[in-house]
Amino acid sequence: MSNLVVIAFENMEEAGRVRETLRSAQREDFISLDDSAVVVKDEEGKVHVKNEMDRGVKIGAVGGSLLGLLLAGIFFPIGGLIIGAVGGALLGKTLDTGIDKKFVKDVEEAMQPGTSAIFFIVREANVDVAAAALRPYKGTVLQTSFAAEDEEELRRILKKRI
Repeated sequence: MSNLVVIAFENMEEAGRVRETLRSAQREDFISLDDSAVVVKDEEGKVHVKNEMDRGVKIGAVGGSLLGLLLAGIFFPIGGLIIGAVGGALLGKTLDTGIDKKFVKDVEEAMQPGTSAIFFIVREANVDVAAAALRPYKGTVLQTSFAAEDEEELRRILKKRI
């Protein structure tokens, strides 16, 4: 089961730093993310969203590419690859395992200028490593779909820097 986590920060850079930390943990196979997005509200109040492509779209594109190449390989391999990739990406998008866009919009509107937030969907994680990865950051947990005790531990970790 995947879990949504939304954390807000009091500056514009922190959410991006957290995403880089999560990417490093993901490259080392300590955490597996389905989707992530960083929202920054600059000093003038303009919102900037840096969204990652969600896992469903990636899987659909790769699977569609391979299927398109297999089915159209004899007649037009490049065209089959392109058609398969586009079709697979569209199929992955319709499965929509990503972050709800309306919820992102609601958080954007509630943010103060000069702040940031990160949204991420965790598919799997080594809990100890994930906690250690977030320990250097200070933020406010806005929402999670974790069990109550896990959410409380995350809140405790983000309240203080160690």
